Amino acid sequence: MRDTKPNHITYTTLINGYCRVNDVSEAFRLRHEMEAKGIFPGVATYNSIIRKLCEEGKMRAANLLLDEMRERKIEPDNVTCNTLINAYCKRGDMVFAWKIRNMMLEGGLKLDQFTYKALIRGFCKTQEISEAAEVLFEMLNAGFCPSYSTYAWLVDGYCNQRNEEAALRIPLELAKRGLGADISVYRALIRRFCKKGMVDFAQKAFIQMQSNGLPGCTLTFANMAYAYLDAGKPIMASELLNDMAKKGLNITAKIYKSLGDSHAGEDSKLERFWDYATAKGLVAKNVCKLLRHSKFNMENTLAL
Repeated sequence: MRDTKPNHITYTTLINGYCRVNDVSEAFRLRHEMEAKGIFPGVATYNSIIRKLCEEGKMRAANLLLDEMRERKIEPDNVTCNTLINAYCKRGDMVFAWKIRNMMLEGGLKLDQFTYKALIRGFCKTQEISEAAEVLFEMLNAGFCPSYSTYAWLVDGYCNQRNEEAALRIPLELAKRGLGADISVYRALIRRFCKKGMVDFAQKAFIQMQSNGLPGCTLTFANMAYAYLDAGKPIMASELLNDMAKKGLNITAKIYKSLGDSHAGEDSKLERFWDYATAKGLVAKNVCKLLRHSKFNMENTLAL
C-alpha cells in the first residue's frame, strides 16, 4: 500500500471535496499538481470546479475552463452544460443560457429535465413568459413531465404581468398541441391563484379541471376552501368542505404541513380553517394531535 500513488480518480475526488467545502484555490492547486505528474483532468474534474465557480458567480473563470476543455478535446457533458445554464438563468442572462443550450444540441447532447426546468425558471425570472411557455411545450414533447413548481413559475409569471387569463389558458394550449393537462397543471393554477388572493380565477381553474374529468385532490380542495374563507365566503368554503367529506378526502399530516407552510404567519386564519375542517370530520387523528400541540404552543407563547 505504501507504493500506491494518487491517480486520476484520487485527484478528482479530492478536487470535488475541496470545491464542496468552498476551497476552490486548493482545488486549482491540486489540478496543477496532477498535471505536473502527467495526470490530466477529465470532464468530471472540470465539472467540479466549474460548478463551484458558477456558485460563486465567477462566470468568466467558468467559461475559461470551458474553453480549455474544448482546446484539450474534452467534450462537455450534460452536467457541464446544465451547470452553466442554471447559473446564467439565475443571473437572468438568458442570451448566454440559450447559447449554452445551442452548444449542447450542436455537440450531440440531448436536453434533459434539468435543462428545461432551468430555462423555464430563467425566462420567468426575466418576464419572458412566452419563451418560458415554448420551452415548457418543448419539454413535454420530449417526454418529460413538469413538476408543480415548473407550472407554478409560469402561473406566477403571467400573474406578475397581470395576465391571469393567459395562465388559465395553459391547459387549453396544451390540448391544442395534443398534450394532456394533468392534475399538476391545475394544482399549480389553483394554489398560486389562491395564494395571491385571486379566488375568482382559482374557481375558474377549479371548474375547468372538473369539466375536463379531473376530480382534484385533497390539497386542491383544501386550498380552495381556505381561499374562500379568506375572501369572506364562508358558505362556499363550507360547501367545498362538504364535498371533501362526501369524496372521503381527509386532511393528512402531509397536507397539514403543506397548508401551514403556504400560509405561515396567518395563524388566526389557519385556526379558523382548521375549526371548519375539524367540524366536518375531515381531519385525520394524527393531525388533531398536531393541532392541539400547535394551539398549546401558541397559548404558551402568548402567556410569556
